[in-house]
Parts: sequence; structure tokens; C-alpha cells
Amino acid sequence: MSAVVVAGIGFRKGTGAQEIVALVREAQAQAGLDAARLGALATAEDRAGEAPVVTAAAALGLPLSAVPDAALREADARVPTRSPRMEATRGVGSLAEAAALATCGPGGRIVLPRIASAGATCALAAPWSGEAP
Repeated sequence: MSAVVVAGIGFRKGTGAQEIVALVREAQAQAGLDAARLGALATAEDRAGEAPVVTAAAALGLPLSAVPDAALREADARVPTRSPRMEATRGVGSLAEAAALATCGPGGRIVLPRIASAGATCALAAPWSGEAP
């Protein structure tokens, strides 16, 4: 059985759901990931109730994981991308990567490092199962 993959999302105020959906689909394409393997969308807890990400999750047919700040910071040691702005504002190198990793649990691994559009970021992670995601 192949591991389920989580798409971590970061987004700026004013970013539309369509941009988030397009970025998730681009991440899937870059990773060579079948849409059926995507199991959840994840973002920071304080952003998870915002319309763009809620609408994007619904459009993708995915549950939305709201990741607490403490879990984001705990996952940060496994985050390969370092954004000075995110480190200053959130205490993590990449919100998208940290959200995806935190949702996967302590064994989560990055499948696709953060990619970006004008207003959003997306990274893919999967729980480590000993097989390729």
C-alpha cells in the first residue's frame, strides 16, 4: 500500500482558492503523484478557517488539517527550506513544509519541497513507511 500524501499550504491574505487549487495540482504533477494519493490539505491553525483554504480543500475533496503553532515549530527541524520571513513571523523555515510534516507525524518526510505561486506555497509530505511515496 502506498503512503498517503499531505499537501501543506501557506498563503497570503487576498490569495484566492483557485490559486491554491492550481498550486496543489502543480505540486502533484511535479511529484508524479496520482490525485488519489493526496489525503489531506494542511495549514496553520490560525489560517485554517479562512475561506480560500476551506474552499480549496472542498474543491479538491480533501479534509483540512489545522496545525497548531507548537506542532509547526516541532516539525521545523525536518523542514529543508529556510525563508527568513517565515522564520521571523512563524518561527519555521517554511509553513507549507512544516504543516505537511506535522500532519504526517514524527516520521513524515518531504516528498516535494515548497513550491510557490504569487500568493501561496505548497509542499508535499508523507509518513515514512519504508517505501517510496
